[in-house]
Amino acid sequence: MKKIHRWAFYAVISLAASAAVSSLLSRGSSAAAQQKGPAAAAAQSPVERGKYLVEDVAMCQECHTPRDSSGNLDQSRWLQGAPIWIMPVHATSNWAMRAPGLAGFQGFTDEQGDMVLEKGRDPNGLPIQPPMHIYHMNHADAQAIIAYLRSLPGAYPNQ
Repeated sequence: MKKIHRWAFYAVISLAASAAVSSLLSRGSSAAAQQKGPAAAAAQSPVERGKYLVEDVAMCQECHTPRDSSGNLDQSRWLQGAPIWIMPVHATSNWAMRAPGLAGFQGFTDEQGDMVLEKGRDPNGLPIQPPMHIYHMNHADAQAIIAYLRSLPGAYPNQ
């Protein structure tokens, strides 16, 4: 058996994980709802589905929520936007330096949200900047995410 370089192994694992997330987001129903059966999927509200997709599948909070001095997510500013804490391995001219606030979905229309989530384009029609993932999800999932984001307070009180 040939020896596999460690970096190649991690690259394959990273690609597999990325494909798994894309696969989950492109499906019409969540893995958790499928495990519970069709009745559970039907009973799930759009906000609940959106929360699941945002927090458990896409993990949006990892970039869109600020971190405290210990590097933990700041729960008092959930999805309020944050500086990007990861950097590209190679120079990338269009790398975003800040993740925008998503809570409340303020300043965005549903159509702009659909464009981001279904077509991988920003509200101005330009390609999404890395490190943001480009999603091509179905309309129902995009609408569920927007419903969840709109359910969050647009501004959190200081704690």
